[in-house]
Amino acid sequence: MTSGAGTTYSLQEIAARYGGDVLGDPEVRVAQVATLDGGVPGTISFLANERYLPQLAGTRASAVIVGPAARDATALPRIVTPNPYLMFARVATLLNPDPPPLPGIHPSAVVHPDARVEEACEVGPHAVIEAGATIGAGCVVGAGCYVGAGVTIGEATRLFPRVTIYHACVVGRRVRLHSGVVIGADGFGIAPDAGRWVKIPQIGRVVIGDDVEIGANTTVDRGAIEDTVIEEGCKLDNQIMIAHNVRIGAHTAMAACAGVAGSARIGRYCRIGGSSGIAGHITLADHVEISAHTLISRSIEAPGTYTGAYPFETNREWRRNAAQLRHLNELAQRVRALEQAGGNPEKKTS
Repeated sequence: MTSGAGTTYSLQEIAARYGGDVLGDPEVRVAQVATLDGGVPGTISFLANERYLPQLAGTRASAVIVGPAARDATALPRIVTPNPYLMFARVATLLNPDPPPLPGIHPSAVVHPDARVEEACEVGPHAVIEAGATIGAGCVVGAGCYVGAGVTIGEATRLFPRVTIYHACVVGRRVRLHSGVVIGADGFGIAPDAGRWVKIPQIGRVVIGDDVEIGANTTVDRGAIEDTVIEEGCKLDNQIMIAHNVRIGAHTAMAACAGVAGSARIGRYCRIGGSSGIAGHITLADHVEISAHTLISRSIEAPGTYTGAYPFETNREWRRNAAQLRHLNELAQRVRALEQAGGNPEKKTS
């Protein structure tokens, strides 16, 4: 657990900001969040799952956040709210704000004379900002970042060290791009020519909406002709691959190591599990949830949860079942032949 910024808040002040009912001493002050097990005086923890009730009884935190069902499960000062996990997220953000930009351009940074860096921006060591780029007010461009020619970055966006944004891309306001993110590299466009490959120039852009967060080492390729688009409020984890001409709808969240092939369309408010794959040129409806390690190879037209992962088992059992799966089509053909020869047993008994 790292320390907060040093500012403390009373439970009454927190509830006034974010809602909830305070039970116990409303003047108890907290400076940091903690787990139930790791709580110490001056911290606030939360209970979102009743299986952790035993930990609640032993926590040393000064206060806790609980749901209505657990309002009387502890004598500690507490905030009662319908969604303890959401309240915890808000309190954690309150107690751990990003450091404000330190306005100025480091002497080792290279900023083209035709670039425009608005007021109150921080440009770190060895950053490069090319001609025609515009950096909005209050942005942070971390050490070693590269901002290509003609790039537009909205206000209060934060580029952590070593982010690369290729030419002409657009990044919205309050966006967070973590270290190693690459925005706007060429999409995988190649045409076969007598056993060789001919590169197809990728002339689209990447356009990223407001309030997007993209995790470390995630790559978003530029469009081949039209743009690759990530709409507002999307949250992408680390090491994700977004191919050219993909469109991701607003407020969709995607876990680590997922991959989206070219020209796929993902709806709004979707949740994509880790290491899942979305095939190219297909569409996912709004409010679709994809379980981890699932391959989606055709369009999904209705909201819901979709799972394709094969359950793990011992290697010996897996080999035996895999051998049977190899003959599944043969078995299906034999069943059809038997049904045709002797009639459909299900129809006879219905």
